[in-house]
Amino acid sequence: MALIEFRKVKKFFPVQMGFISSLISKNQEYVRAVDGISFEIRKGEVLGLAGESGSGKTTTGRLAVRLLQPTEGEIIYDGQDIAFLKGQQLRLLRRRLQFTFQDPTSSLNPRMKVGDAIADALRLQGIGTKTERKERAEETLDKVGLSPPSSFYERLPHQLSGGQKQRVVFGRAIILKPEFIVTDEPVAMVDVSIKAQILNLMTELKKELNLTYLFISHDLATARHVCDRIAIMYLGQIIEVADRDSIYEDPLHPYSVGLMSAIPVPNPRAQKNEAVPRGEIPSPINPPSGCRFHPRCPRAFEKCPLEVPELKEVSDGRMVACHLY
Repeated sequence: MALIEFRKVKKFFPVQMGFISSLISKNQEYVRAVDGISFEIRKGEVLGLAGESGSGKTTTGRLAVRLLQPTEGEIIYDGQDIAFLKGQQLRLLRRRLQFTFQDPTSSLNPRMKVGDAIADALRLQGIGTKTERKERAEETLDKVGLSPPSSFYERLPHQLSGGQKQRVVFGRAIILKPEFIVTDEPVAMVDVSIKAQILNLMTELKKELNLTYLFISHDLATARHVCDRIAIMYLGQIIEVADRDSIYEDPLHPYSVGLMSAIPVPNPRAQKNEAVPRGEIPSPINPPSGCRFHPRCPRAFEKCPLEVPELKEVSDGRMVACHLY
């Protein structure tokens, strides 16, 4: 059953034009960060969202928890369209949907005690007395592995390691007892030795709190260990969705093939399909016509620059947007 469903969702950002540029051109340009995506996140799963920088992953995650309002389209959460909610309705919704940012250092107030940073989510929602909020925050610190909680409560962010800061970020996300969390590159800013601990924490919290995750990552090797399904994003569009084993062992879209071939393997003698996408990702202000990947695609043919491929199901639960299928 789908917990969240995107239906033809778009998010465009206006390009800031200088004074001279505005005199020369009267046409407003837009960054087409997310451009007509449709997919679902099933209740209780970890859906990975992968792709190069600039593909629209973070914007999609922010749309999912309504940190951003879409330009158009529907975002269905638990049967309700939340795309254009405002005011009190949106504030109450945010108890159920949370987002963890990529850089824990910049997302924490350097002058606020760690415990207060976690408890502040309760204050903003008008939950509990000051004493009750402190008790809940200490319980949450213990739940994310920061013990003794009374000691960690009084610390400032600069007194914590990178891994501990990431635990605080997760504590702040779960204190409101949400159903759904978007994690934006949750292990990108921590040491390799700490990655496994953070991923284990995510798994433990998922089981204990019955969470659903959207796991945004450029690290495909890590995503395979965490996710149930993977969605591949390219230049504002979803181009393939499949369960993790299928997409890693037998990717269909030529872009997915290239991404998988770029994953490092420990065996230097292992045979790999070297099909890394050539060139740079085009500008989202003026994307290519037809299939957006066609200028970089080794298998492009006449139809590719002329028609936009539809994301369609090609086998049980597997979807791909490519004219080859």
